[in-house]
Amino acid sequence: MTQNPASDGAISAMPGDRKDRFTTLTFEREVTAPLSVLWEVWTAPAARAVWASPSPAVTVEFLEADTRVGGREVSVCRVEGHPDIRCECGWLELQPELCSVNCEVTSSEGVTRSVALVTADISGTHKRSRLAVTVQLSSLAQDMKAGYREGFGAGLDNLVGAAERTMVLQRVIQAPRSIVWGAWMNPETLPQWWGPEGFSCRTKRIDLRTGGEWVFDMLAPDGTVFPNHHLYNEVRPEERIGYTLHWGENGPKHADAWAAFEGRDGATKVTLGMIFSTAAEFQEAKGFGAVELGLQTLGKLERFVTSG
Repeated sequence: MTQNPASDGAISAMPGDRKDRFTTLTFEREVTAPLSVLWEVWTAPAARAVWASPSPAVTVEFLEADTRVGGREVSVCRVEGHPDIRCECGWLELQPELCSVNCEVTSSEGVTRSVALVTADISGTHKRSRLAVTVQLSSLAQDMKAGYREGFGAGLDNLVGAAERTMVLQRVIQAPRSIVWGAWMNPETLPQWWGPEGFSCRTKRIDLRTGGEWVFDMLAPDGTVFPNHHLYNEVRPEERIGYTLHWGENGPKHADAWAAFEGRDGATKVTLGMIFSTAAEFQEAKGFGAVELGLQTLGKLERFVTSG
C-alpha cells in the first residue's frame, strides 16, 4: 500500500525519541459488495493498481506483482516536486476470503523510510463485506505515522469505491491449466468460444501478449454489432492476464479487467474480474445480465476445452 509522500516533506534524521519510531494504525471499511469481490479487489494485482494511488496527484507504477505466499509486489510512487518512493511488499500469508499478512518496506533516494507488518481481516456475506487492517509501523528515516495514516486511508477509500463497481465471475473447468490457458491465449481459438451463448466474434486484429491488443466485433444473434477493443497490459503465462476493455477501437475505457488461472488437481479455477470505470456502467452491466452472460462465456470455454 502506497503512503502519501506529499504529507512527509524531505527525509529528515531519525527521530530523537526512539519510542516515536513505533506505532500501530488500524483501519476499518464497510463495503457494499460480496466477500468474494472484496478479496479479489484486495489481492488481485490488476485491481490493486486501480485503487492504490491515494490521490489524483500521485502516480503509482507497479514494477512487479506476485500475489502468493512468498511472492512480492514492487511499486514506485511519484509526486511532482517530491522524491520517488519505492514500496516493496512481501506476502507472508494468504487465506482466501479470510485474511492476509504482508510486510512493506518503503525507501526513497536509497534511504529506507519505514518497515511495516500489515494484517488484513476480511469478513462478510454475498451482499456486504468488511475489511479490517492493522499496520504495525516502524519509522526509520522520520516519523511516518501521519503520512502512512493519510495515504493508507485514502487508498482504502478508493478500494471501497472500486469494490462496489466490480464484477467477479468464477468457474472450475475440468481441464488442466495448460489446456485452458492455451485455449484463451491462442489467437486462433480465443475468438471461437469468447462471448455468451449465440454470440460470435469477428476479429480485425489480435496480438495476445503484453502490450498487445484484440480489436473485434461481438455479433449478437439478432445481428447487432458490439465493437470491442481489449488492450493487454500484463500476460503471465498460465497465471494471469491484465487488460482494459474499450468501447470499440480507441474508444473510451469502460473497465479494467483480469483473468486468473489456478490449477486444482487436474482442473482449473478461472477467475474473471472487471472493475467498471463508473458505478453507472456497473449498474447498467448488471441490469442487462452481464453476470449471466459472462458465466455463459466461461461455460463455452469449458465446452471448447473438453469437447475434444
